[in-house]
Amino acid sequence: MSGVGDHWLDILGWGGSALLVFSLLQARVLRFRTLNLVACVILVGFNSVLEIWPMVGMNIVLAVINVWFIVRLLDERHDEAVFEVLEVGARDEYLRHLLRIHGADILRFQPDFMWDPADDDGHACIVLRGDEAVGVVLYRADGDVARVQLDYVTPRYRDFSPGEFVWRRSGLLRDSGIRRVVTPPGMVGAYYDRVGFRHEGDSYVLQLD
Repeated sequence: MSGVGDHWLDILGWGGSALLVFSLLQARVLRFRTLNLVACVILVGFNSVLEIWPMVGMNIVLAVINVWFIVRLLDERHDEAVFEVLEVGARDEYLRHLLRIHGADILRFQPDFMWDPADDDGHACIVLRGDEAVGVVLYRADGDVARVQLDYVTPRYRDFSPGEFVWRRSGLLRDSGIRRVVTPPGMVGAYYDRVGFRHEGDSYVLQLD
């Protein structure tokens, strides 16, 4: 029986260590913290069985740190005091920089994406967390309808939905005369239902009352 027990203990130790390493490879900040927390809990159990108390203590501390960050991130994910919407010109250099450095990632999610900075009806919003850009929303004004061209989240914050601050937490659209928001057909929008959009055919539609 001891041999079987040692076998499963080895699997536990190696599995926890592998998950710890894998967590460090994550670009998404929330996913990193969650996987790292699970790895620490596994390693607490593993080292407790072996009675390696310094490692038990270290992993408990790391687990507590991860829990603190996860709670903070979850509390802030819909907090308009944390995220700020900055409206910029279609020809803005910082916008061009963001679209350029994230160009390959944008096309991976939206292969047909095109943006014409010379279009007078084009509008751009950058979502900021502190001094870090976490999202870009581009739309074209068609009368009182905003036709979404891009709703992009940077890799670190892909577990969040910063675009919601443009649609629901910002007066920018209403102030510019927009009363209806329509996404492109087939756009993947896991969070749209949560911020008031409804399905109309292959698109999501938001009515701004």
